[in-house]
Parts: sequence; C-alpha cells; structure tokens
Amino acid sequence: MKTYLVGGAVRDRLLGIAVKDRDYVVVGATPEDLLHAGYQPVGKDFPVFLHPQTHAEYALARTERKTGRGYHAFAFHTDPGVTLEDDLRRRDLTINAIAEDGHGTLIDPFGGVRDLEAKILRHVSPAFAEDPVRVLRVARFAARYAVRGFRVADETLALMRGMVADGEVDHLVPERVWAETQKALTERTPSAFLRALRDCAALRVLFPEIDALYGVPQRAEFHPEIDAGIHTEMVVDMAARLAPGDALVGWCALVHDVGKALTPREVLPKHIGHEHRGLALVAAVSARYKVPAEYAALAGLVCKLHLLAHTALELKPATVLGLFEQLDALRRPERVESFLIACEADKRGRLAQSESAYPQGVFLRRAFAAASTIRAKEFVDRGLHGPAIGAAMRKARIEAIAAL
Repeated sequence: MKTYLVGGAVRDRLLGIAVKDRDYVVVGATPEDLLHAGYQPVGKDFPVFLHPQTHAEYALARTERKTGRGYHAFAFHTDPGVTLEDDLRRRDLTINAIAEDGHGTLIDPFGGVRDLEAKILRHVSPAFAEDPVRVLRVARFAARYAVRGFRVADETLALMRGMVADGEVDHLVPERVWAETQKALTERTPSAFLRALRDCAALRVLFPEIDALYGVPQRAEFHPEIDAGIHTEMVVDMAARLAPGDALVGWCALVHDVGKALTPREVLPKHIGHEHRGLALVAAVSARYKVPAEYAALAGLVCKLHLLAHTALELKPATVLGLFEQLDALRRPERVESFLIACEADKRGRLAQSESAYPQGVFLRRAFAAASTIRAKEFVDRGLHGPAIGAAMRKARIEAIAAL
C-alpha cells in the first residue's frame, strides 16, 4: 500500500500558495485494509476515508466509466491493481493531476508542472468531455488564477465548445451550477469565469440573462465602456475587490443590470426603467439555480434600488428612509452594508472610474445610523399606542436623517 498527496495541495504548494486542505490517494489497498487501520469511511459513490488522527481525506485509487448523460452518470472502479497514473488520468486539469510521495518526489505523468510554469489550464485527457461540471470548474479556475496570468488552453476550450454543442451542459443539475458559480464569485477575478463560459458558448445556456447583456450599448457619458456585458464583468471584479470572498455581494453585482437586455431597441442607449424590467429575470435565475433565499432577495433589491442609491445625495429625507424600509434594513441591518457595497461596485465598475469616490455610500451609512437611534420606548413612555407609535417613529427618523 502506497499513499500520495494529490490535487490542490500539490498545485498550491508549487504556486507558493498556502495549503489549506490535503487530499491523498491510496494505491494497492482495499477498503478493508483502511478500515483495519482505523480509517473512517465517508464516501458514498466511491471509497473515501478520514485519517484517524489528522482527519485528512484518503481515497482509494480509482478509474471511472461514463454510463449516461450528466455528471452523476459514472461507474467507479477501485481495486489494488489501479495505478496512480490511472487515478491521475481521470482528473480534470493537468495542474490538478500532480502527485507527491512521502519523500517529496513529484509524480507528474501529464505535464502539470510544465503547465503551471506556462500558466495554462489544460485538460488531462479526452475523458474530460464526459463530465459537464468540468466546464464550470475550468471557468472557476480561470477566475482564481487570472490574476496570475493563467489562460485556458485552446484545445481545452475547443473540447468545452464540443461539450456545449453536444448538450452535455444541459444536463447539469442546479445545485452544481450554483455551487461552482458561488465559488467563482469569491475569487479575485470573477469576470474570467464569465469570459471562459462565454468563450465556449456555455454562458448563453447557463446564464442567458447575463449573456444577453453583451453587445447592448449604454450611454458613454455614464458608461465609457459602452457594452453592458463588459460593464457587468467590471462590476463583479470591483465587488470582489471591495468585498473579498463575499459571494452574496458578488451575486448582487452579477445580476444587478440584467434588465438592460430587455430595453427596447429604439430607445438605446438609454435604459430608463431597466431596474424594474430586471426584477423578473433576477427572480427567474435565482429560482432556476436554487440560490439561498437571502441571495435572491438582496439581488432583487439591488436590481430595483441601485439607481436610488446613486442619487442619495439629492433625495428627500423621507425617500432615504423609504429606501431603508424597502430593504427592510431596520429589521435586517446587515443588508445595508452588502447593498451599499454592491451599489458602489456598480458605480466604480466602469472604464476610468475604478478609483472614484462613492460619497453616496458614506451618506447612506450615516443616515441609517441616525435612523437606527430611534427607539419605540421613547414613544411608549409618552403614552402613545398602536399605529401612533409607528407613525411617530417614522417622523422622528425622517427628522434625524434631515439633521445630517
């Protein structure tokens, strides 16, 4: 029985990135061997075990065979005769198919080290095309490593295009699409996720609401980048900069402008009312991929209210309070910061505006803090009852905002 460190731990160490999780593959063993050694079984589809002390994952070397459509349709085979190279061959990218033995010696049968040095995301073998999730994974790795200059290999993109054309991507289940998208939104360059999916024609299958934005013009005085799809790329990257690792803000940024794709052609490049036209699209894509309820709710609110936030300095105090009320912020104060960061990302995610200030955010934070100081007890102590308390509190909150 031989054990090897594999996958992301080896890749990240070679890239100089701190290793968080370590996964191992075991060659020449049976499930009974690991059970006898005290390992705890956790795998359902194939044998995976947790080390009795470190709790790291140890998987028996395996091969797989496609049995139908989609990523579930695989038969796995493990036995002591499966080699390390057999196991590495089934992996998605060469940079994820590097192993390391207990002496630190690398086993790299598919050129992963070479591709790390060349900054290439390349598939290991034609078997890549059997699993549609790999289209999303490649796009996610593009988002992670774009900042390091990585690109998807031409031949891998061609394979991904073929998978889309063959309908493999149509069989992805919502949960997997969302899981990979959510992870991509936590990376430093989510725009690379969109570009990779668009380059292989998967974006129009998975996110037609986003794909439809490309080629839609915007007014140059407000959007020097012109194209609404390019603007969306810039906004998700700005969101990642302002709120690193925050997929909630990233999701709001991604879908905030989808209504622009529905703007009547005769009124372009103006987009009057796009924030309302986009609401149904935000709700539809959120439902399609079963995104968490708060993601769906806040994304709809950002879509609907981001223009109001941009004009905050010109709004009447009552309208400012109305904005907070629509956010349900007095009951959910955590929404304010996420909302304002998404709005700031929209404002700064434009050509030549990435370093611009967003005083609207400063003002709205102060306004919310002022409104939040008003408590019901004061009005109860005055002898008010029922609806009169709410009316008095609202009046006091408007006055507090007006006093800023």
